[in-house]
Amino acid sequence: MYLGLDLGTSGVKALLIGADQAVIGSATAPLEVTRPHPGWSEQDPDSWISATEAALRQLAGAYDLSGVRGIGLSGQMHGATLLDAADTVLRPCILWNDTRSATEAAAMDANPIFRAQTGNIVFPGFTAPKLAWVKAHEPDIFARTARVLLPKDYLRLWLTGEPVSEMSDAAGTSWLDVGARDWSDDLLAATDLGREHMPRLVEGSQASGQLREGVATPFGIRAGIPVAGGAGDNAASAVGVGVARPGEGFVSLGTSGVLFAAADGYAPDPATALHTFCHALPGQWHQMGVILAATDALAWYGRMVGADPATLTGELGTPQGPGRTLFLPYLGGERTPHNDAKVRGAFIGLAHETDRAAGTRAVLESLAYAFRDTQEAMKATGTALNSLIAVGGGAASPYWLQTIATVLGLPVSVPAQGDFGAAFGAARLGLMAAGDGGPEVATPPDIAQTYDPDTGLSAAFDDAYGRYRATYQALKDIS
Repeated sequence: MYLGLDLGTSGVKALLIGADQAVIGSATAPLEVTRPHPGWSEQDPDSWISATEAALRQLAGAYDLSGVRGIGLSGQMHGATLLDAADTVLRPCILWNDTRSATEAAAMDANPIFRAQTGNIVFPGFTAPKLAWVKAHEPDIFARTARVLLPKDYLRLWLTGEPVSEMSDAAGTSWLDVGARDWSDDLLAATDLGREHMPRLVEGSQASGQLREGVATPFGIRAGIPVAGGAGDNAASAVGVGVARPGEGFVSLGTSGVLFAAADGYAPDPATALHTFCHALPGQWHQMGVILAATDALAWYGRMVGADPATLTGELGTPQGPGRTLFLPYLGGERTPHNDAKVRGAFIGLAHETDRAAGTRAVLESLAYAFRDTQEAMKATGTALNSLIAVGGGAASPYWLQTIATVLGLPVSVPAQGDFGAAFGAARLGLMAAGDGGPEVATPPDIAQTYDPDTGLSAAFDDAYGRYRATYQALKDIS
């Protein structure tokens, strides 16, 4: 058996798989986020350990965990966990969705060495600007900081006693030379830090340490089993759905949206706001575009018209060509490819005949166009997609999946029923670290249905996408 631990923002998930990679069972425990000031988002790192213990107790109560051979980790990215020389937490972790360091991020991004070595824009959510904020606003804390860990790596420290990170998560700190897969001394120095503040790096499928006896014993797990390097949440999800080879990708239709493409080379283009990160597997990278409001945009529209998303999408019937009404889904700004925190959403082309269904179609179509923005940015760097696997709550809408397939010109497949998320990917990495398989175990799941592009509608959607792009430019000027 193999155990995957996924440290999310709202909870910890523990998932157990067998040697055949079939899911045996899972358990979750909740986490809380504190927001002491507008734009702040923090968590107590000790709560991660308490939640992990609670999830493991649930599993241990239902299954004999003595057969676990390896553990993998995944988790929320970018969080700044600050420790002193005794590995004592100095302050609450500043999370990925905390925006307090916008000024520091802009200053770093203006320094050309950051984009040159990381291949990415320095976003306020990344780790390095958070440390610059701490230095400016909490200098006593900064002076006492001996080690900086990402959230899942603090969990690893508890599990193994080893301060270690891995490439996919480290790529989101703005301190990693992403092409070289190593910490950058220049970038660390720009934040008044050095390698001594950073954890050792391994690949996600490599062993990072061994499970300590004091942690293992209460749950009936054998001490000494390997803990894999693991992965950031999206890279772990990619391992879970078998997106590990060039041309493969997934589209995540959750509260936010992600278009993820695996690559065997490093081809950054920071100006597009694409994330170009290391994959969790050795010698591989990935590109990723993020849409800040995906199902969140549909939920917002549902509140406006008094219906839940499932009802709205269920009213649409057979997929059809684009409507005249356009929606721009920038309810809280947008990341890829615009990196525009100020732009806001809009409905365009409303008419007397515009009804609730027309509005729903406009929202779903706009989100497909937003994914195409990322696809076009990927194409510009030479990253090609041949197919997509759809995950997340929005994947339950055939209308939306058919629209995405046609707008992107790619087949979109839905996995058969099962759990193929980040915790499953982490468990697969635990299997690899145990020496019971290599990257070849990251196979795609069984497919329930595939939605092929409707070539008869492609030209109409191309024209509508052009109108969408032009409308964004006009909206940007007045936002």
